[in-house]
Amino acid sequence: QVQLVESGGGLVQAGGSLRLSCAASGRSFSGYRMGWFRQAPGKEREFVAAISWSGGTTYYADSVKGRFTISRDNAKSTTVYLQMNSLKPEDTAVYYCAAKRGAGIVGVPSDYDYWGQGTQITVSS
Repeated sequence: QVQLVESGGGLVQAGGSLRLSCAASGRSFSGYRMGWFRQAPGKEREFVAAISWSGGTTYYADSVKGRFTISRDNAKSTTVYLQMNSLKPEDTAVYYCAAKRGAGIVGVPSDYDYWGQGTQITVSS
């Protein structure tokens, strides 16, 4: 059974930092792009960041570029990280990890094959 399990969420003050992790299991994720999305109350799910299988190519939404960093570790199993710095109240949302086999549209949620259950990030002003 494929599982993507996020961790690292919580409450942080504006300007602070958090690091999210996503542990992928249940199959090989070789060749899979991994991504992070977020969804705030009353809003659609939006793209945050993505990383290629090798880790050599990364993608970011304009709203997080320069503040967030995505990385992955494929050594034993696939774990994806999202380092979030200089957090703002508008970053408050549920953050989801997602996996996409092969090529496709990076920032479209429906293009991803597997999803985690999400972890809440709340940034207080």
